[in-house]
Amino acid sequence: MTQPTTTRSWVTSANGHTDFPLQNLPLGVFSINGSAPRSGVAIGDSILDLHAAIDEFEGEARRAVEATAGGQLNAFFELGRGPRVALRERLLVLLAEGSKLQTREAQVLHRAADCQMHVPARINDYTDFYVGIEHAQNVGKLFRPDNPLLPNYKYVPIGYHGRASTIRPSGADVRRPKGQTLPAGATEPTFGPCARLDYELELGIWIGQGNAMGDSIGIGDAADHIAGFCLLNDWSARDIQAWEYQPLGPFLSKSFITTISPWVVTAEALEPFRKAQPARPEGDPQPLPYLLDQRDQAAGALDIELEVLLTTAAMREQNLPAHRLALSNSLHMYWTVAQLVAHHSVNGCQLQAGDLFGSGTLSGPEAGQFGSLLEMTEGGKKGVELPSGEVRKFLEDGDEVILRARCNREGYACIGFGECRGTVVAAR
Repeated sequence: MTQPTTTRSWVTSANGHTDFPLQNLPLGVFSINGSAPRSGVAIGDSILDLHAAIDEFEGEARRAVEATAGGQLNAFFELGRGPRVALRERLLVLLAEGSKLQTREAQVLHRAADCQMHVPARINDYTDFYVGIEHAQNVGKLFRPDNPLLPNYKYVPIGYHGRASTIRPSGADVRRPKGQTLPAGATEPTFGPCARLDYELELGIWIGQGNAMGDSIGIGDAADHIAGFCLLNDWSARDIQAWEYQPLGPFLSKSFITTISPWVVTAEALEPFRKAQPARPEGDPQPLPYLLDQRDQAAGALDIELEVLLTTAAMREQNLPAHRLALSNSLHMYWTVAQLVAHHSVNGCQLQAGDLFGSGTLSGPEAGQFGSLLEMTEGGKKGVELPSGEVRKFLEDGDEVILRARCNREGYACIGFGECRGTVVAAR
């Protein structure tokens, strides 16, 4: 699907909007003044209320709108690509200049600033992967300088099952967790608030149609099972993680909260920003046959610019702008999202509409591209200097982390994901 770059919207704020122009049209769930959550589409600085405009849709597009009822997008995700594309094509007509829908603006359009956003689907299961190879190498060097990547990394898309119950939308506070830690030089752990709180810059992947238990999704079909994308912050308590992660991996160090951006950017909106999967370095093994598809290798990667910013309480008091900590890209993924779907289901594991994947931290190879403070500070050895004169090795109470993502390509409208924000508050 080509992007309608020359089309303008009657929603004037959408024209030239850095995140939500007519060419994006992400879906989400919102409410106004405590009303029941409902489904909508981001367009400029506004939200189109899908059910207020339902009589403007017919056929597969109307079926798609009907499936968004009830304040959750699971049934819509389950419909798959056909109705999703039909909805997008109808929205492009309805929101373009000259559409009769403009005469109903007061009925169908809401100011986004007046709306509260919600997690867009019921998340039954959440899996966090580890596909950012630069992050894996950077972290591995801290603990295993001579062997940063374990032998399985280049054969298996590494992941672990996370906690769906604590996934929250952008803007939710991040309560500093408590847990066991092993102080340096000690032989027994202590209990208390985490002292080494960190963020992780990730891409979120929403599952569309699932599979029956015992069946698997082939790599050639896997892309059709992806409903859309969001930003994801996998908040991490590094001191708790260091004590607990062997032998079974992260547990309480990750499960206290995960923040996502609330808009689902569809696979169709991202079509112009697909690229060939970067070639593996010479000597790296080829993926096993169940993970290898030539179409996926030719166009399975996504060119998404990923940004991390930080503000502190002192910076806000001084009216200082958010400070950029990192600028990275989703092209640093060692595995494609289709490979994640194929691998997750190959053993017969049942995926369901509304399941959420995290990509793992997407760092680049250079300073200024690291997606966590753990990497930036070399495990807390070096401080990050901020415009306020403050220094950070890990996050302090009052710090707000902001994730942003945008797609840019010459000749195409820029589209974005909205923000994924979280402010750290003190442990109870």
